[in-house]
Amino acid sequence: MAGPTPGVAYSITIRAEYPNRPGMLGLITSAIGRCGGDAAAIDVVSTNGGRMIRDFTINTSGEDHSRMVMEAIEALDDVSVNSVSDATFLMHVGGKIEMRSTVPVSTRDDMSKAYTPGVGRVCMAIHEDPDAVWALTGKGRTVAVVTDGSAVLGLGDIGAAAALPVMEGKALLFKEFGRVDAWPICVDTNDPDEIVSIVTAIAPGFGGINLEDISAPRCFQIEEQLKERLNIPIFHDDQHGTAVVVLAGLINALKLVGKTPEALKTVVLGAGASGTACTKILLSYGVKDIIGFDRTGALSRDRDYEGNVMKQWFADNTNPNNVNGTLSECIEGADFILGLAGPDLLTREQVATAADNAIVFALSNPNPEIWPENIPENVAIMATGRTDYPNQINNSLCFPGLFRGVLDVRASDITEEMKIAAAQAIAEVIPDEHLDPDFIIPSVFDRNVARNVAQRVAIAAQDSGVARRRRRQTDEVYATMRSR
Repeated sequence: MAGPTPGVAYSITIRAEYPNRPGMLGLITSAIGRCGGDAAAIDVVSTNGGRMIRDFTINTSGEDHSRMVMEAIEALDDVSVNSVSDATFLMHVGGKIEMRSTVPVSTRDDMSKAYTPGVGRVCMAIHEDPDAVWALTGKGRTVAVVTDGSAVLGLGDIGAAAALPVMEGKALLFKEFGRVDAWPICVDTNDPDEIVSIVTAIAPGFGGINLEDISAPRCFQIEEQLKERLNIPIFHDDQHGTAVVVLAGLINALKLVGKTPEALKTVVLGAGASGTACTKILLSYGVKDIIGFDRTGALSRDRDYEGNVMKQWFADNTNPNNVNGTLSECIEGADFILGLAGPDLLTREQVATAADNAIVFALSNPNPEIWPENIPENVAIMATGRTDYPNQINNSLCFPGLFRGVLDVRASDITEEMKIAAAQAIAEVIPDEHLDPDFIIPSVFDRNVARNVAQRVAIAAQDSGVARRRRRQTDEVYATMRSR
C-alpha cells in the first residue's frame, strides 16, 4: 500500500556533533537514507578541537518517521544529537498573524485625528448614517473566521484552542492572496444556538463571516440561521469552498476527456458538509446522475434517515434511478468518482470497473480514498487534496478571491451563481492549450487566481442582485492584485 512521502510539513533539523574525520558525514547521510529520510540541507555550525557540529535538515513523512531518523543518527558510534527542532512548530511560535495600523500615529495631531477627540465626529457620522461604517472603518475589508474546533481537517473534534493555529493560517492566506483582513474567532461552545448568538453579536465589526471546521449537521443549521439574521455574506468554507474548487477541476477535466456534465454518471463518497455542498453545485452546473454513499450504502429514497435533514435532501434530489446497490456495483460505468469520506475506501479493482477516461477526485486528507499509485489504466485524470501530487484540490484557490469580490461590492449574500462564477474563474486561469491530465488546477501561488475570482464574483453578485454597490472597472484593489 502506498503511503505518505517525505515533505516539508514534517521537516526536522537535527544538530549532530561528531569527530571531524573522513567518512563521518557519509555515515550520517547513509543512516538518513536507509530510514527513507530526504536530506534537504546540511549546514556547518562550527568546527572546534577536532569536533564537527552540523545541522541536518531532513524531510520526513510524519512524527514516527522523524523519530526513526533521529534514533538512527543517535545510534551511530561517536555521533551525538545535540538538538532536534521541528520547522513547522518554529513557524508557529508566537502565532502567524498580527494587527498592523494603516495610518501613522507619530504626532499629537495624528493622535487627535485617529483617536480622541477627532474620532468622536466619525462615530456620530456612522450613528447618523449606518452605511457609512463601510467607508469609515475597516469593516469593508474584514472577515471573521469562526470555529468551535469540532471538525478540524484530519484531526476531528479537538476544541477551540487547538483549532486556533488552523484559523490563524486561514487568516494569513486571506491576507496574502486576497488582501482581506481576517480574524480568528474560536468559540468555546458546541451549542449551535449559542454560536449563532455569538456570531450575530460580533457581526457589526465584519464584512463577512467564514465558518470553518464545524461538524455536520450543526454546520448547516448554524449557516442557515446566520443567513436569516445577518445582512452580510455567510460562507462555510468546508462546504462551499471545497465545492467551488471541485467544480473548477471538473470543468477542466471534462475538456480533456471530451465529456459533458449532463452525460456524467457520478458517484460521491461522503454525505457530510463537503459531499452535500459539492453535490449541490454539481447539480447547479448540469450534472444529473449522482449517487451518494454514506457508511450504510447508497443514499436512496427507500432508506430512513432518522431526521438527518441533509441526508434526506441528498436522497430526494439525487439518485434519479433510486439505486440501492453496493459501492462496487454503483461504481461500474461511473465517469466521475468524488471521494470526501475517508482513507482507503476505494480499491483498484472497484475503480477498474468505472468508465473509460474516468475522473477520480480522492480528497480525503491526509490519506486519500485511493492513492494515485493504485489507480488503474481506465482513469484519465486523478486529483487529491495533497500538496505532493498533481492536481491538488485546495480551498485556498477560492476563499481569498471570493471574499475580495464579495467585499468590493458589499454583497449581502453569496449565491449559487457566484460560486459557479468562482469555479469558472479558477478553471480559466489555465488556458485550454496548457491543460494536461496532471494540470487541471492552477497553483495556489498563481496571483491571477484570486484576481480573476474576485472580478468574476463581483460581477456575478451584481447580476444576482445582492451587490450594494457597483464594482468600478478600474478598481484599485484589482490593479494591485498583480499576477506573478
